[in-house]
Amino acid sequence: MSAEAVSLNHYLVLSGVLFAIGTAGVFLRRNLITILLSIEIMLNAVNLTFVAVGRYLGTVDGQIITFFVMTVAAAEAAVGLALVISLFRHKETLSPEAFTSLKW
Repeated sequence: MSAEAVSLNHYLVLSGVLFAIGTAGVFLRRNLITILLSIEIMLNAVNLTFVAVGRYLGTVDGQIITFFVMTVAAAEAAVGLALVISLFRHKETLSPEAFTSLKW
């Protein structure tokens, strides 16, 4: 399969499927680590869209925006993982239902 055989629509469909998988993971899973991973899948789906549309338009704007999204995703992962570790140390569970209050 040549590069021309893969059109923009293929990338957008793949991105939509990845985003749907990530959204389902956020709403259906009951583990904070899995929820964080699902958010990362959603961000990668958005990155794929930016890169594909940027390539389709012949600009590097999509790649630049993807670089910023990856930077924010790395910061989000670091802060999110630190929060999950802190919450696990206090409640000894990763279930989101156990953290309904910000006070403990």
